[in-house]
Amino acid sequence: MTVGWKEEAKLTELKIDAIKVKVDTGAKTSSLHAFDIESFDKEGSTYVTFKTCPDKRHPKHTITCEAKVIDYRKITSSNGQTQLRYVIRSPITIGNSTWNIDITLANRHKMRYKMLLGREAMKNIIVSPQKTYLQSD
Repeated sequence: MTVGWKEEAKLTELKIDAIKVKVDTGAKTSSLHAFDIESFDKEGSTYVTFKTCPDKRHPKHTITCEAKVIDYRKITSSNGQTQLRYVIRSPITIGNSTWNIDITLANRHKMRYKMLLGREAMKNIIVSPQKTYLQSD
Protein backbone atom coordinates (compact mmCIF):
# COMPACT_ATOMS: atom_id res chain seq x y z
CA MET A 1 0.00 0.00 0.00
CA THR A 2 1.28 3.47 -0.83
CA VAL A 3 0.33 6.33 1.49
CA GLY A 4 0.96 10.05 1.53
CA TRP A 5 2.65 11.91 4.36
CA LYS A 6 -0.80 12.39 5.89
CA GLU A 7 -3.79 10.07 5.70
CA GLU A 8 -7.16 9.56 7.33
CA ALA A 9 -7.50 6.51 9.56
CA LYS A 10 -10.00 4.69 11.76
CA LEU A 11 -9.40 3.11 15.15
CA THR A 12 -12.76 1.38 15.48
CA GLU A 13 -11.99 -0.52 18.70
CA LEU A 14 -11.29 2.87 20.30
CA LYS A 15 -14.51 4.32 18.78
CA ILE A 16 -12.52 6.72 16.57
CA ASP A 17 -14.25 6.82 13.17
CA ALA A 18 -11.90 9.35 11.59
CA ILE A 19 -8.55 10.84 12.56
CA LYS A 20 -5.93 12.59 10.47
CA VAL A 21 -2.64 10.76 10.84
CA LYS A 22 0.81 12.13 10.11
CA VAL A 23 2.88 9.35 8.59
CA ASP A 24 6.20 9.92 10.34
CA THR A 25 9.15 7.82 9.20
CA GLY A 26 11.26 9.65 11.78
CA ALA A 27 9.20 8.28 14.66
CA LYS A 28 9.75 4.69 15.77
CA THR A 29 6.46 4.26 17.62
CA SER A 30 2.97 5.47 16.76
CA SER A 31 1.41 7.97 19.15
CA LEU A 32 -2.16 9.07 19.88
CA HIS A 33 -3.32 12.22 21.65
CA ALA A 34 -4.63 11.22 25.08
CA PHE A 35 -5.51 13.07 28.28
CA ASP A 36 -7.22 12.28 31.59
CA ILE A 37 -5.46 8.90 31.48
CA GLU A 38 -6.37 6.59 34.35
CA SER A 39 -5.18 3.03 34.86
CA PHE A 40 -7.14 0.24 36.52
CA ASP A 41 -7.05 -3.53 36.94
CA LYS A 42 -9.45 -5.71 35.00
CA GLU A 43 -9.34 -9.50 34.86
CA GLY A 44 -5.77 -9.52 36.20
CA SER A 45 -4.44 -7.05 33.58
CA THR A 46 -3.80 -3.33 33.55
CA TYR A 47 -6.16 -1.23 31.45
CA VAL A 48 -6.42 2.50 30.83
CA THR A 49 -9.27 4.83 30.15
CA PHE A 50 -8.46 8.09 28.45
CA LYS A 51 -10.03 10.88 26.49
CA THR A 52 -8.99 11.96 23.05
CA CYS A 53 -10.01 14.68 20.64
CA PRO A 54 -9.45 13.30 17.14
CA ASP A 55 -10.34 16.52 15.29
CA LYS A 56 -8.34 19.66 16.09
CA ARG A 57 -11.10 21.81 14.54
CA HIS A 58 -13.60 20.54 17.15
CA PRO A 59 -11.69 20.59 20.47
CA LYS A 60 -14.83 20.06 22.58
CA HIS A 61 -15.69 16.81 20.76
CA THR A 62 -13.95 14.25 22.95
CA ILE A 63 -14.15 10.47 22.91
CA THR A 64 -13.59 8.29 25.97
CA CYS A 65 -11.58 5.17 25.15
CA GLU A 66 -10.58 2.03 27.04
CA ALA A 67 -7.72 -0.30 26.17
CA LYS A 68 -5.49 -2.96 27.67
CA VAL A 69 -1.96 -1.80 28.47
CA ILE A 70 0.56 -4.03 26.70
CA ASP A 71 3.74 -2.21 27.72
CA TYR A 72 5.35 0.91 29.15
CA ARG A 73 8.05 2.56 27.06
CA LYS A 74 10.50 5.37 27.48
CA ILE A 75 9.91 7.63 24.50
CA THR A 76 12.12 10.55 23.54
CA SER A 77 10.03 13.20 21.81
CA SER A 78 11.20 15.42 18.96
CA ASN A 79 12.08 18.14 21.48
CA GLY A 80 14.41 15.77 23.35
CA GLN A 81 12.24 15.12 26.43
CA THR A 82 11.94 11.53 27.64
CA GLN A 83 8.62 10.24 29.01
CA LEU A 84 7.42 6.87 30.25
CA ARG A 85 4.23 6.20 28.28
CA TYR A 86 1.50 3.60 28.29
CA VAL A 87 1.43 1.42 25.16
CA ILE A 88 -1.81 -0.05 23.84
CA ARG A 89 -2.52 -2.20 20.79
CA SER A 90 -5.34 -1.41 18.39
CA PRO A 91 -6.36 -2.23 14.85
CA ILE A 92 -5.95 0.72 12.48
CA THR A 93 -7.71 1.04 9.15
CA ILE A 94 -6.25 3.13 6.35
CA GLY A 95 -8.02 2.81 3.02
CA ASN A 96 -9.11 -0.83 2.63
CA SER A 97 -6.38 -2.27 4.89
CA THR A 98 -6.63 -3.04 8.61
CA TRP A 99 -3.79 -4.24 10.85
CA ASN A 100 -2.78 -4.12 14.52
CA ILE A 101 -0.35 -1.49 15.72
CA ASP A 102 1.20 -0.49 19.05
CA ILE A 103 0.32 3.06 20.09
CA THR A 104 1.80 5.18 22.86
CA LEU A 105 -0.50 7.60 24.66
CA ALA A 106 0.73 11.18 24.94
CA ASN A 107 -0.76 14.62 25.34
CA ARG A 108 -0.48 16.06 21.81
CA HIS A 109 -2.89 18.99 22.32
CA LYS A 110 -0.37 21.49 20.94
CA MET A 111 0.48 19.31 17.96
CA ARG A 112 -1.10 19.77 14.55
CA TYR A 113 -1.83 16.06 14.14
CA LYS A 114 -3.48 14.10 16.93
CA MET A 115 -1.85 10.87 15.77
CA LEU A 116 1.53 9.86 14.38
CA LEU A 117 2.03 6.63 12.48
CA GLY A 118 5.56 5.47 13.34
CA ARG A 119 7.91 3.10 11.50
CA GLU A 120 6.95 0.05 13.57
CA ALA A 121 3.43 0.30 12.09
CA MET A 122 4.63 0.60 8.47
CA LYS A 123 5.65 -2.96 7.65
CA ASN A 124 3.74 -3.09 4.35
CA ILE A 125 3.63 0.61 3.54
CA ILE A 126 5.45 2.73 1.01
CA VAL A 127 5.39 6.45 1.81
CA SER A 128 5.11 9.00 -0.98
CA PRO A 129 6.28 12.09 0.95
CA GLN A 130 5.05 14.66 -1.57
CA LYS A 131 1.46 13.29 -1.61
CA THR A 132 -1.44 13.34 0.84
CA TYR A 133 -4.57 11.24 1.35
CA LEU A 134 -3.73 8.60 -1.24
CA GLN A 135 -5.96 6.09 0.57
CA SER A 136 -9.01 8.33 1.04
CA ASP A 137 -12.25 7.60 -0.76
